[in-house]
Amino acid sequence: MNKHYPALNERVQSRTLDNGLRICYIPKEGFGKTFAILATDYGSVDTSFTIDGTRYDTPAGVAHFLEHKMFEDKDGNALQKFAATGASPNAFTSQTMTAYHFSCTDRFMENLTILLQFVFTPYFTEENVAKERGIIGQEIGMMEDTPGWQAFTGLFEGLFRTHPVRVSIAGSVDSIAQITPNTLYACHRAFYSPRNMVLVVCGTADFDEVCHLAAQYSPQDAPAVGRRDYGTRRDTVNAPLVTRGMQVSQPQFLLGFKDAPRGADESRLRRQLTGELAVRILCGDTAPLYARLYEKRLIGRDFDTDYTLIPEGAAAILGGESRDPAAAREEIEREVAHLAREGVDKALFDRMKKALYGLHLRALDSPEGYARRQATAVFAGEDYPDFAAQLETVDPDDVQAMFARWAQGERSSMSVVTPRQQ
Repeated sequence: MNKHYPALNERVQSRTLDNGLRICYIPKEGFGKTFAILATDYGSVDTSFTIDGTRYDTPAGVAHFLEHKMFEDKDGNALQKFAATGASPNAFTSQTMTAYHFSCTDRFMENLTILLQFVFTPYFTEENVAKERGIIGQEIGMMEDTPGWQAFTGLFEGLFRTHPVRVSIAGSVDSIAQITPNTLYACHRAFYSPRNMVLVVCGTADFDEVCHLAAQYSPQDAPAVGRRDYGTRRDTVNAPLVTRGMQVSQPQFLLGFKDAPRGADESRLRRQLTGELAVRILCGDTAPLYARLYEKRLIGRDFDTDYTLIPEGAAAILGGESRDPAAAREEIEREVAHLAREGVDKALFDRMKKALYGLHLRALDSPEGYARRQATAVFAGEDYPDFAAQLETVDPDDVQAMFARWAQGERSSMSVVTPRQQ
């Protein structure tokens, strides 16, 4: 399939192999590097699943642990192989995705072969798993000493009661101690099936050669994907306030509004865009409320907004440093209620919508960001450049309806990291 977006001057070629692996090629003529990402629709929230009639309740942090271990194989380490070709490799685990990627200026097909081989060929032993526990344990320690990360994990603890998004992406020292080679093999089999994955190439490559190589090095069969369980859903938050003490000079806070999950037939792109537009209208850096909060010194330049979608959940997130998080929260919640009741000023809506369009338009010039967004879109049955058409359909009533959901009782939670008392 070849989709052309004349208004964006973009093209996306896509093909699905017989084993279910989806492949997308985004040509970028004139770019010095080519970027490839091989992603699986599997993240830190996918801890409980059923496959072949067997239920698995895996320890927190398995997806992240698996990401670390995938680079190692019987004949060495994939990172060393990439280094020999001059490529720049990396990987990441989010709440909803695990991805492996590289960029290079030449020897692209050789590097793509390395990527496909190590991701589809797991190799775990008691010895290398035990070694990795120590490495990841140190990473967890550094994360736990980061105020921003503590505020982030605290917010999801406040928003959700049973959803595994409550747990840190890397897990804890205690949870990773329970991870065994058998655990990793079970999760790889459940979620690294070609039918649960996508390969995105952004830059200069031969699409037919990419597809041929992917067919050669990905499994011919595609095991069934694990059926996931995220616990019992509740509309209201778990706790209105979560506080933690750390060595910080000024309180840091994140305020979250729990939104309704995305509907089965609802466009993921459109919901994401509506959420991003809503938080920008509420308190983006050019919104009226932002100016008022900044003048009162209730927020600083680090204040930021986000909208996140997870399986069976969604949330708007706002926060940063503040001398008085409770006062900032009161003002933000008052503005949400006002927007839910009175609606959005049309001039403000149009201005923020144009700014959001520009933000996503600029992402098309970043091969790394573009490819990652494309992978996320493909998992929802869409293509990232569809954002332009989807954003066009969002109107003030859509945003007001979103504010109305946030304004309902027991829909907000705040996570605060406060200066630890000596």
